[in-house]
Amino acid sequence: MAQHISFYEQISRNKRNSFFLIIFIFAILILLSYVIGIIYSEFFFFILIIGIIISISYILIGYYNSDKIALKSVNAKPASGQEYRQIHHIVEGLCLASGMPKPKIYIMQGEQINAFATGRDPKHSVICVTEGALKKLNKQELEGVLGHELSHIANYDIRFMTLTAVLVGMIAIISQIFLRSLWFSGGRNRDGRSGAILMLVGILLAILAPIVVLLVQLAISRKREYAADASSVKFTRTPTGLISALKKIKTENTPMKVSGAVSPLFISDPFKKKISGLTQTHPPIEERIKVLERM
Repeated sequence: MAQHISFYEQISRNKRNSFFLIIFIFAILILLSYVIGIIYSEFFFFILIIGIIISISYILIGYYNSDKIALKSVNAKPASGQEYRQIHHIVEGLCLASGMPKPKIYIMQGEQINAFATGRDPKHSVICVTEGALKKLNKQELEGVLGHELSHIANYDIRFMTLTAVLVGMIAIISQIFLRSLWFSGGRNRDGRSGAILMLVGILLAILAPIVVLLVQLAISRKREYAADASSVKFTRTPTGLISALKKIKTENTPMKVSGAVSPLFISDPFKKKISGLTQTHPPIEERIKVLERM
């Protein structure tokens, strides 16, 4: 018989793992910058700083407008209190129980059961639910799904993932600038055997670092999904609704037509990819159900 775990333990474990993973990304950024700094002069860092400033500015603009961008990309419409009374009542009840401000609620077209949350903090947050979720889920199942999305808001997941994206983006920019500079300089930046070895280390780091940190970023995304599942149990006081909703989601095969940029926000992969593993933004639904059943 599987050992019982508390939702508090699950939340703490996944938050702790996410923190260590982001520290790992930061360590790779420092190592890559240090090695390239030894190889190159100050002029390289001048170009590098400009590239990083442009990248961070772009990401921060997206961060402060994440709700508008996401809602526009899925063509969502506001859920009126009169037409969508049930979902408003559920969200209000969950917010009262958790002490959170009520987010704005939107509806998007689509028969697939899905939902997402976005916004930089609880005061500027949005929950968007598909029409399919409203049609196919009963009250308890819908409560579990909405609890999951509220958890992303309460845990500041958008802010956390934006920080991760900034670090990953900086590593990608540093690597690209370094590798392109080698093309223009012909690799003649340091002489001697030690210089050649250092250059080889720099090239390997520049090639591998973006791949490694991207995989770590995806691992963080999966950890945050597990944490949101556990927090949903904390809000609703039962895993039953979310388990039942995930089982219904698992039986669906029709992909949604949404942008790949917003797909990580959804409670489950909207593209219904059959593959799983290190390249997935969401953990397998079967594994999520198993964890929930132990709570």
